[in-house]
Amino acid sequence: MKKMLAAAVSRILSRVAQKPAGRVLGASCNYSNDSTFEIKQCDLFLLEEGPPVTAVLTREDGLKYYKMMQTVRRMELKADQLYKQKLIRGFCHLCDGQEACCVGLEAGINPTDHVITSYRAHGLCYTRGLSVRSILAELTGRREGCAKGKGGSMHMYCSYFYGGNGIVGAQGQIAETFNMAALWKLPCVFICENNRYGMGTAAERAAASTDYYKRGNFIPGLRVDGMDVLCVREATKFAADYCRAGKGPIVMELQTYRYHGHSMSDPGISYRTREEVQGVRRKSDPIMLLRDRMVNGKLASVEELKEIDAEVRKEIDVAAQIAVTCPEPPLEEIAHHVYSDNPPFEVRGANQWIKFKSVS
Repeated sequence: MKKMLAAAVSRILSRVAQKPAGRVLGASCNYSNDSTFEIKQCDLFLLEEGPPVTAVLTREDGLKYYKMMQTVRRMELKADQLYKQKLIRGFCHLCDGQEACCVGLEAGINPTDHVITSYRAHGLCYTRGLSVRSILAELTGRREGCAKGKGGSMHMYCSYFYGGNGIVGAQGQIAETFNMAALWKLPCVFICENNRYGMGTAAERAAASTDYYKRGNFIPGLRVDGMDVLCVREATKFAADYCRAGKGPIVMELQTYRYHGHSMSDPGISYRTREEVQGVRRKSDPIMLLRDRMVNGKLASVEELKEIDAEVRKEIDVAAQIAVTCPEPPLEEIAHHVYSDNPPFEVRGANQWIKFKSVS
């Protein structure tokens, strides 16, 4: 009996002793400070040269990009869950699968550059500086949301970021109005995120030409691998430098893919197969591509990246809990923020004798 007990204790102690050894080994790994990777060459239109075909990734940037992309992915999956629980109402367009676009774009511009986008905007909201908490709170219609719970999925704003616009193509007119107001001093990069489908219609069925980067006619363009964060980053830097040099506007098409349907009301498998979606996940997933590069380039270990995954999950769960428990905006503020000074506002209901009055 004593021998059996001694053997059991010995096994337990050996296991306990092995775990710190593994942590010490991981902590003592000699990571590279940076590594150079080949990236896909961009297709060009009316351009003599384009972005580079190699990109340098530092360990610091790699870890930052990885965490940002995982955060966007987990945030969108949490939004899916909240929508199915009916805690998010109305339209909800998710961008999981397109994480390389928003993270790569932000990595290629300045924090003070101005960004305007369409309605699939959650990822850009996060990379522009909004917290996950403020995004999820906006989706659930709460006061702590970035638009005070009044904008929802399609209307989110922060410094140097002007939506989230619910009308298809509306961001183009807003961008040009903004540019004219600035006396045409702002460089302008028109970015098309081509996720291969317009709602439920494949691009090949809807367009005579799917070379969207050529749609500017007399405006130069380039087509970019939108599933590769480094390719997006380098192309964005190139496009921004081109515009800042006074050469005029440029069109940039990002070839990407969304894992969800067009919106939460679209199952996403009536016009494409599950095998197609799984094939993209298996071969071209943007987070997987970055992870493999970082591990193969000795910029990070698998264990380190798994720790980031676990940390992100916890952060998302905490933010979601706050988003569903913080208060909704009060009824008396329903008409606020329509005008800059919040004047008294009247809304007539279906019965013309019943009116709602809001007083600031």
